[in-house]
Parts: sequence; C-alpha cells; structure tokens
Amino acid sequence: MLVFEIVIALLLGGAGLAALSRRMGTPYPALVALAGAVLALVPGSPELVLDPELALTLFVAPVLLDAAFDASPRDLRANWRPVAGLALGAVGVTVVAVAVAVKWKVPAMPWAAAIALGAIVAPPDAAAATAVLKQLKPPHRLLVILEGESLFNDASALLIYRLALGTVAAGGVLGWSAVPTLLVVTAGSALLGVVLSRVSLRINASVEDVSTAVITQFGSTFAVWILAERLHLSGILTTVVYAMTISRQASIMTPARIRIPSYAVWEVATFVLNVLAFVLVGFQLKPIVARFDRATWLESAAIAAVVTGAAILARFAWVLGAAAFNRWRQRKSSSNLVTLSPGAAVLVGWCGMRGIVTLAAALALPTGHEGAAAFPYRDLILFTSFSVVLGTLVVQGMTLRPLMSRLKLGDDGEVDHEVRLARVETLRAGLEATRDAPGSEMAALVLRRYELQLRRARQLLDEHTLTGTGSPSAPWGPPTEDARTVRAAMAAGRRKLAELRANGTIGDAAFQQVEQELDWSELDLQQLLRAEAAD
Repeated sequence: MLVFEIVIALLLGGAGLAALSRRMGTPYPALVALAGAVLALVPGSPELVLDPELALTLFVAPVLLDAAFDASPRDLRANWRPVAGLALGAVGVTVVAVAVAVKWKVPAMPWAAAIALGAIVAPPDAAAATAVLKQLKPPHRLLVILEGESLFNDASALLIYRLALGTVAAGGVLGWSAVPTLLVVTAGSALLGVVLSRVSLRINASVEDVSTAVITQFGSTFAVWILAERLHLSGILTTVVYAMTISRQASIMTPARIRIPSYAVWEVATFVLNVLAFVLVGFQLKPIVARFDRATWLESAAIAAVVTGAAILARFAWVLGAAAFNRWRQRKSSSNLVTLSPGAAVLVGWCGMRGIVTLAAALALPTGHEGAAAFPYRDLILFTSFSVVLGTLVVQGMTLRPLMSRLKLGDDGEVDHEVRLARVETLRAGLEATRDAPGSEMAALVLRRYELQLRRARQLLDEHTLTGTGSPSAPWGPPTEDARTVRAAMAAGRRKLAELRANGTIGDAAFQQVEQELDWSELDLQQLLRAEAAD
C-alpha cells in the first residue's frame, strides 16, 4: 500500500510540475529531475529498488516507439547528413571526451567502465528540447534534425554501452574485434524490426475493440524489445525500425475510433514513464548518497562537474565544427549541400539535454545481487549520470527559450503550407467521389458544401503561397448532411492523403495533422449514422 501511495503522489506531483514548466517555458523533465534530487536528500523518505534489467525495457521501449512512429522518412532522407553526423559523430566524440575526462579524474577506473559512462551520457533526449522549441516554432528542419537524432543516437550509444558491459564482464578491452559484432547487430536488428512489423500489422488488423487494441499495441512494443534482447540484438534499433515501418500502414488499416483514443493513451503513458524515471532515480541515489562522507561527496561532485562539462563541450564543438566544415565545402564546390547556418548550429549544439535513456542505462548497470559481480564504480557512474541529466536539463533547458529568442530563428511555414495543400487535395478527391452519388436533395447539399470548403481551402493556400500569411491553419468543419455520401468522399480523401505522403509531397507532420482532422470527421459521421438508424 505504501508503494501505491508513493506512486500516486509522484504522478500528481509530476503533473503539477509539468503544468508549472509550461508556464515557465522550460522542459518539464528539468523540474521533475530537481524534485527527484530533492527526494534523495529528504531524511526518512522510502527506498525503492528498481530491477536493473527492467529499467531499459520499461522506460525506453514505449517512449522510443512513440517517437519513431511519428518520424518522417522523407524529412530524414533530406537531412540524413546532419542526423547521421549527430547520431554517430557527436555520440562518438562525446563517448571519447567523457571517457578521457573520467579517467583523468579517476585513473583506477577501467577503460571499459569509463567508456560505458561515456555511452550512458552521450545520447541527448530530443523530447526535452522539442517540448520547448515547438512552442517557439523554429524552422521545421531543426525539429526534424533533433528528433531524427534522438532515434538513432540512442541506438549507437547503447551499442557501445552493451559492448562495454560485455568487455567488463569478460575482463577484456574494447578493440577492432567489436566492429563485426556491431555490423551483425545492426543488420539483424533492422531485419527483425521489419519482420515483426508485418506480423504486428496482421494481428492489429483483426482487433476491433479499443481497449484490446491499445493493450495489443503496448504488449507488442515490449515483445519486440524483449525478443531483440533475447537474440542479443539492439532493442533500440529494432524498435525504431519496427515503429517506422508499421506507421506506413497503420494510418490506412487503423480506424479513427481506435486511433484517436490509442494516441491519447500513448501520450499519457509516455508522460507517466518519463515522470517515474526521473523521480525513481532519486530513490536509487538515496542509498548511494547515504554511503558518501564529506570527502567522497566533494570528490564525486567534482567528477560529475567535469563529466557534465565534457559532455556539453564535446557536442557543441562537434556541431559547430561540422557545420563550419560543410559551409566551407559548399563554398568551395558550389554544391547543393544543405548546411546549418551559424545560428542554427548554435541552437542544435545547445540542445543536448540528457534524459530518460541516460537514466535507464545507468540504472541497468549490474548491481552485484544474486552472486553476480557488481559493475566497477557503479555508484559513481549512477551519481554522475544523474548529475549530467540534472545539469544539462537545468543549464541548457532553462536557457533554451532566451537563446532561441536571441537567435531569431523563426518558423519557415513549411508544415503549414503542406497542411493547406493536403486539405485542398483531400477535398478535391472527396468532391470527385461525390459527383457520382445518387441525385437526392441531400447529396446535392453535400456536393455544394464540399465545393465551398474546397474554394475556401484554395483561397487559404493561395494566400499562404503568395504572401506567407493567411488565416490560422484550423481544421475544416465536418460535413453534417447525407452521411453515406460523405463516407465515400472521406475514403477518397484518405487515399489521396496517403498518396501525398507516399510520393513525398507532404511530410509526416502535415500528414498527421490532416489525418487527425479526418479522424474527428469520421467519428462525427459515425454518430450521424447511429442517429439515422435510431430514427
């Protein structure tokens, strides 16, 4: 009963802190992490021990799938250079910088343990940055780069993390012998993700009940992760490929009455997991902090400060250096290479807040229970990891809004234009589908309504195309007459919307916004059908 009461209190506290963070314009993980740190220092607070093997699966798998499901392959392909540079180059530089820094402060620490710490703190959490940036509406490309990085930097960092753990267990040293293993794991994880997505789509297509569908979605997410881990593959890479593959077909196969509530459940679930992860680490730190005397406190704090500085500076140096090099290449070769401006590079470099992956990876280090050997310097690594998360969230997260305002990187209107274009095309397809409807008075009214909606949508698109302005991108009202005729129109609109995404005319951000509008229209349509049947 005590644990239940604590969890309820944590969730209520997390909800309150999230509301406060929105008013302050800061990432809510920053305030939740501060609360977790305070809990670790409160005398008399309970000790909650989390199973290390559970940490990554419970906290990372659903959050990662939720982010990967919304990713746009078109936008990622267009920005693959900066995304790959951050996911591979920035992660590699950070791992090396942190490992060297911690070895300088703790010479007795094995290199494998130092590299493990570097891999733990290397991947930034884009959710913390984009939560603030989306309110300020920066250029869409920057959001694509940050969100794309978050999908793949976790995979690259945790592959290094797994190798480091295996090296410590075997008592060896990381070397070139690990490269074939990395290649096999990468290829095997991608293949497994594609295969499991096909299986999952067939299962989900046969589910018609909302609650069963949501449970099946969560169950399959954990099953994908667990199966990949049991096969000694990358759970993160498998989950990313699985989610991005399944999202291509799920929009067509999943009806609106299931999609809308399932999206709401996923949003709440990811929020709950983020809150619990940040706060539970505070409880894990409590016994560690209790073992620290004053000298150990000061020494650990100094190590954590050095590692935090190394992590921030390594990313910043890589982003600014890579952006400057690409701009130089563009000038020399006069190529069409898309580069980051100096201001955009500063913003991307500063968006290095660490989050749930760092916390879960630190918690997953072997504890030494049940006869197994404890990971060397586990207490120090856990304390340092939490300090890096807390430091980056507070320092970078709380200064992101003023930095964004100073750099003056405004919205480029790309998504808004694609939304307007998608509305015109879906309305046109729906109008064509209704022209052959039975010539009843109701059908004529529906046809006239679609014509008016299409005329208005074209006007908004023309205004935005010519001037970059126009009315806010608000959803059109759902038709209310002759529901059976409108059903055919909406089906045609959905097919057209899927076609626009498939051929690259619009990205996933625009697709998801218009799809949501169509979903609500479909639900209204079903309500009309029920009312008609009752009459």
